[in-house]
Amino acid sequence: MVKVLISDKLSPLAKEIFERRGIEVDQIVGLSKEELEGKIHEYDGLAIRSATKVTPKILAAAKKLKVVGRAGIGVDNVDIPAATSRGVVVMNTPFGNSITTAEHAIAMMFAVARQIPEASASTHAGKWEKSRFMGVELTSKTLGIIGCGNIGAIVANRAIGLKMKVIAFDPFLSEERAEEIGVEKVVFNDLLKRADFISLHTPLIDVTRGILGKKAFAKMKDGVRVINCARGGLIDESALKVALDNGKVAGVALDVFEVEPAKENALFGYENVVATPHLGAATSEAQVNVAVQVAEQMADYLLDGAVTNALNMPSLTAEESKRLNPYMSLVGQLGSFVGQLTEDAIKEIQIGYQGDVIGLNVRPLTSIVVQGLLSPLMANINMVNALSIAKDRDINVIESKHEGEGDYHTLVSVKVVTNRGAFEVKGTLFADRRPRIVRIDDIRLEGELTSNMIFAINDDQPGFIGALGTILGKEGLNVATFNLGRHQEAGRAIALVAVDQAASAEVVEKIKSLDQVRSVKALNF
Repeated sequence: MVKVLISDKLSPLAKEIFERRGIEVDQIVGLSKEELEGKIHEYDGLAIRSATKVTPKILAAAKKLKVVGRAGIGVDNVDIPAATSRGVVVMNTPFGNSITTAEHAIAMMFAVARQIPEASASTHAGKWEKSRFMGVELTSKTLGIIGCGNIGAIVANRAIGLKMKVIAFDPFLSEERAEEIGVEKVVFNDLLKRADFISLHTPLIDVTRGILGKKAFAKMKDGVRVINCARGGLIDESALKVALDNGKVAGVALDVFEVEPAKENALFGYENVVATPHLGAATSEAQVNVAVQVAEQMADYLLDGAVTNALNMPSLTAEESKRLNPYMSLVGQLGSFVGQLTEDAIKEIQIGYQGDVIGLNVRPLTSIVVQGLLSPLMANINMVNALSIAKDRDINVIESKHEGEGDYHTLVSVKVVTNRGAFEVKGTLFADRRPRIVRIDDIRLEGELTSNMIFAINDDQPGFIGALGTILGKEGLNVATFNLGRHQEAGRAIALVAVDQAASAEVVEKIKSLDQVRSVKALNF
């Protein structure tokens, strides 16, 4: 039975969803690293928030683990490369708390514009300091958004409703999308020069770490106000402190910090610094949304193979999974066929799609080809880590699509290039949706791959078929199907034979000893 561990505090709805889908669930919150390492081998899935740290050591102990689901956006607590190398899908829930996080950014913008927290503390202390807290209006001000994805777009929408002018810097924001959401797309330096308020909504990666640093602050307007509800580390806090001290920055609102939990920070104590303890997703609605979303996504993957919001493999809906299923069998067999016949170091894998298949999501198919091709050479490879493993081994994977139809309504080709040459196989689906090989290198042949096969390259000479049949008969190997093809009369030929039992090494050697045989190999699928 499929089994999932919920190791952080999630809405009870998550457990209910898993159980309703027929998945066994343990919810154990507060496990130590050692306790989690000792238990994780029992589970197919792990549902977490931010407290659980999914380290390489934890993943090494997770012998059955197939998926880690993060109820939330950030996955700083998951070692994604280690998960990928272990073939574990890592999912997040980027939309479950989008509105909540966007609303918090807007609230923080109001708070820093009108000094609300400090004014509240002063009033609670019995003071009445109306003249001390002079704020600024948001109306007609320019808001610069760094990172205009899902959350950034919601912030832009709310800001436009407040009659602000919104400009955005995001390398992935198209002009069409910018026009659709009502923002002006600008380059980074223009945003710094023009913005009265700057709000960050980008992930923390190498190119965004410290994106607001000493040089960026120097280019900003005097009196700019900065809001960060995205990720600590996007702002160089030491540079921000200098900008606050010299008046370049009039105020800042931070929900995230370089080091969390932020029990101490050089920015604490400034009257014009509004600080909250990473509350971006802290609403009851968001907690329910992300818990429901992560449970549904994980259940879909564990039960149906559907992949949603994965960070280390292509997405694949349940409907796509059903449509792709026969193609998965085909490409897996093609990859395995080529892999079992390849004995030299692989330099390149070329995968071509033609006909009906190009209308489908072929990225998972490419992963399965590489998985099938490399699995004879190494253990613990699956569609999650196949492309990563190929990259680590300097194997170039090329995927191509061809619009025109040839002899078949759909055709998939797999070609491997090694130091000693190339080898290619092509396959299709017949009307029964069962895979068939239709070409091996330049030789046409129509054959169905079964559990046990014998593949031989031979000279097209009389007597070969009879000699091969005699050996198989004497060894008690019953022939299920016998498929032949040749390049030209009396030239190179191939035989693809399905047998009811696996051919032993002794049988292979006897076939190899035939005068007409150039090479022979037993294959298993």
